[in-house]
Amino acid sequence: MRKYKRKTNRAGTPADVMLRAAKEVVHDMKPCRSVAKDYNIPHTTLRRYCHKLRCAPLQLNETTAPILTVGYVKSRQVFSTEEEVMLVAYLLKASNLYYGLCPKEVRKLAYDFAIKLERKIPENWTEAKIAGVEWFTGFLKRHKNISLRTPEATSLGRATSFNRHNADTFFNNLEEVMNRHHFEPQDIWNIDETGFTTVQKPSKIISGTGVKQVGTIVSAERGTLVTCCCGVNVLGNSIPPMFIFPRVNYRDHFVRDGPNGCIGAAHPSGWMTSTNFFKFMEHFVKHTRCSPEQPVLLLLDNHDSHVSVDILDFAKNSGVVMLSFPPHCSHKFQPLDRSVYFPLKKFYNSGCDAWLMMNKGKTLTIYDIPGIVKEAFPLAMTQANIQSGFRVSGIFPFNRNVFGDEEFLPSSVTDRPNPEIPETDEDVPQPSTSQVVTEARQGHDTSPGPSSRPMSPEDVRPFTTAGPRKSSAKGRKRGRTRILTDTPEKEELRRDEQRRELAKRKRSRRKSEA
Repeated sequence: MRKYKRKTNRAGTPADVMLRAAKEVVHDMKPCRSVAKDYNIPHTTLRRYCHKLRCAPLQLNETTAPILTVGYVKSRQVFSTEEEVMLVAYLLKASNLYYGLCPKEVRKLAYDFAIKLERKIPENWTEAKIAGVEWFTGFLKRHKNISLRTPEATSLGRATSFNRHNADTFFNNLEEVMNRHHFEPQDIWNIDETGFTTVQKPSKIISGTGVKQVGTIVSAERGTLVTCCCGVNVLGNSIPPMFIFPRVNYRDHFVRDGPNGCIGAAHPSGWMTSTNFFKFMEHFVKHTRCSPEQPVLLLLDNHDSHVSVDILDFAKNSGVVMLSFPPHCSHKFQPLDRSVYFPLKKFYNSGCDAWLMMNKGKTLTIYDIPGIVKEAFPLAMTQANIQSGFRVSGIFPFNRNVFGDEEFLPSSVTDRPNPEIPETDEDVPQPSTSQVVTEARQGHDTSPGPSSRPMSPEDVRPFTTAGPRKSSAKGRKRGRTRILTDTPEKEELRRDEQRRELAKRKRSRRKSEA
């Protein structure tokens, strides 16, 4: 039974008490019933234990105790404690690789591992070719450091781009600009966009038990997105946000109820564009009061709307040093993503619930979003949240070792040899760590023989790696972290922009001729 609770104290006699009582019966020749009464032991139990002692190969004396069980025998386990620890380590590593195993796959792995170890397994395992549900439940109970969790969906680009090389390159660039300009904490800023929709994620509510479906009111089946661009610095300060509305033309009354000092813009898609980001940069320079004599450092991602040449020229002339994060790594390096936007979305969703509660029968529109954000903004943009984002990302205080090896494990799936390192003449495979340890224990004896390394689940189901990388389509360049306002980087972006513009003109010319 999965949740069995003991109901009696039977078979609760300690082994040393049972051994003393048996000595009196076997050595001192006392009556079994009287000794059992003195020790409060059932006489049938004492008689059975005395019979075991007489048949035991060991001598019954004061120093040596026979190896006999007292009470109920523990249920037989398929794997030993060490083997189950190896199973736990395998599952944790698979989870850190973002290729975790579901309960059914764990049971299949346990069956294959038991067959490989040639262990005696229950008949239902053999019939179904999978470990039983009861074993899996007991396995989770025996190991409290693992549990069944719902994973967060992570794209392959994010999982593989966050690697040691990209992280070191970013920290090298950050260290370079810090040494070059000697930025103070109030001069280090981070900006990023997030989206607010008219259909919120409802908060949990109180409802009756046993009800299969519990509903709550939202404005529509599908929401309309409004982009919000925010900026924060290391001291915990923030600038008023900018809203991008999914409209062709912008009107001032769109942000009438928004946070004090906020601005707005419009684009049919509701996303940030180079033109609107240029407006935000003017807004940013106005509030930070930076200049070429007193520059500031701006950390941002590699989105196309952020890296136009006009924006970089304006930033350099205004005293803004722009440093981009590695591609697909904002979930680790972006302070706003790490500690601010999650509580901001949480307070925004609660504000939407409250708005719908106070305006029954009405639908939430994009023009109501700035007013709700105004209430959520000071609750999420706290000094503690903002400073925590800069700290956990290793930006300030500067810490290039803030990320442990386990955080880089997902990228190890696509690790490949460095093509810049020339191959040696003798392509001899290097021995593994286990082989080196085995040879050292055998006195450097390299003769073939059985390995002394215990079998692990990785021998049954090894972690596979990705195949050779395909060349990028259409000669597209891969993104990278870089100091955008440096002249070489800016000139390279200018050439790329001119090349794209020329290709666009050629395509339009071909269409007109056709």
